[in-house]
Amino acid sequence: MSMKSTIHNMFTTNEKLDDQKDLGHMQSSNSPTACSGSDPPDGGFQAWATAFGCFLMQFCGSGYILSFGVYQDYYTRIYLADHPPSAISWIGALPPFLVDGVALISGPLYDRGWFYRLMIVGSLLQSLALFALSFTKPGQFYLAFMIQGVLSGFGMGLTYAPSMAVISQHFSKRRTLVMALVTSGTPLGAMIHPIMLNHLLNGTVGFARGVRASAGFVSALLLIACLSMRTRGLPAPTVGYSAVARKCSREVLFILMTVGSTLFVIGVFFPVFYLQLDSVKHDIDINFSFYSLVIMNAACFIGRCTAGIIAAYTGVLNLTIASTIACSALIISMIALSDIASVVVLGLAYGYFSGVYIALMVPLVTVFMPDLSELGVRMGIFLTFVVREWSAFGGLLSGPISGALLSSQYRWWIPSLFSGVIHLSHRMFDVRGDALDDIPPKSKRKPCIADGAT
Repeated sequence: MSMKSTIHNMFTTNEKLDDQKDLGHMQSSNSPTACSGSDPPDGGFQAWATAFGCFLMQFCGSGYILSFGVYQDYYTRIYLADHPPSAISWIGALPPFLVDGVALISGPLYDRGWFYRLMIVGSLLQSLALFALSFTKPGQFYLAFMIQGVLSGFGMGLTYAPSMAVISQHFSKRRTLVMALVTSGTPLGAMIHPIMLNHLLNGTVGFARGVRASAGFVSALLLIACLSMRTRGLPAPTVGYSAVARKCSREVLFILMTVGSTLFVIGVFFPVFYLQLDSVKHDIDINFSFYSLVIMNAACFIGRCTAGIIAAYTGVLNLTIASTIACSALIISMIALSDIASVVVLGLAYGYFSGVYIALMVPLVTVFMPDLSELGVRMGIFLTFVVREWSAFGGLLSGPISGALLSSQYRWWIPSLFSGVIHLSHRMFDVRGDALDDIPPKSKRKPCIADGAT
């Protein structure tokens, strides 16, 4: 080998070593918790422990919000009887708005490695809000609004998007299935919390001690969730928030999905907020009426658990469209609610199909996303308008509009028809299934550290 070749090889080797050092320094500074492995493990103790912690976060956060029907009934009849149903529904409508609106903050912070801080601070705020709510007195509408609406919603908003996004660090092939299982924590929580709250608030315990007992239960589960979740690695942000927002504004599929799902959510809250009150006002046995939300959320739990399995055969988008049409028909059918049988049928059917839809929305975002390093930012943008049990703007409008249409005369057919029609209009904005052919395959997506890029 000539001296010239030897010198050339020596300089080439040194340049490669310098590049590797620079790359390692850049990763350690920009993404302090980068992946240690080459690919998401799709299993293992740490992965499933994180999934369990995320499940508990959904149980205590989204599940508690979907139990507001108990508070709506109790406030309307007893605790805030001087206020109309439309005003009371603002207490339940604001937390979903803040949960998704705060995702605009928590999503980018998650991308920058703030996962643990978001989980701890959000959990503390949620726990504090529930304990503070127990000290409100009858008729103190604005105090209940600030505590249960603002403080609790902000705390849940800090934890919601990151607790869903972190699943992508541990699962790849099983991602849709695991996300569906994680979101099933919401309907399970919406089954357990109403049973507990109805027995506490409407029993001998009373409002103050009952809410404190509920707060202690939620706080213990949030502590377990924080101890269970671990980050494997964080996507390395390659572009700023504004750049991702501009990119989303030019993507037709993303815009259609956002607009359509916003319309969907405007209608989805009517059964959640008013099914129990509807049952009580139709003189159905009050003890059975207390379990109307439990029936609906039990079916929702089954729908979420089976959504990932069915979607593997039908496709995520096709199953989403089918569940939307079914939910619209069932909401309109609430006009015929009159006895126990109708409550059971409507609760089971609507709960199942709404659960299927909700479970598929976050996986649908990842399907339409060409660059997984933008996951936190895109989820923040998407959640502000749409997705899952609520949307920021859709959820904020849904409950109060339904309450205003219901009025003090309890004309149930008007909000039922409105919610069903606006719910069905979501179908017009759904893209066709063949549009998925334009989505970049996973092999051509831009790699990120969470996906094992080194």
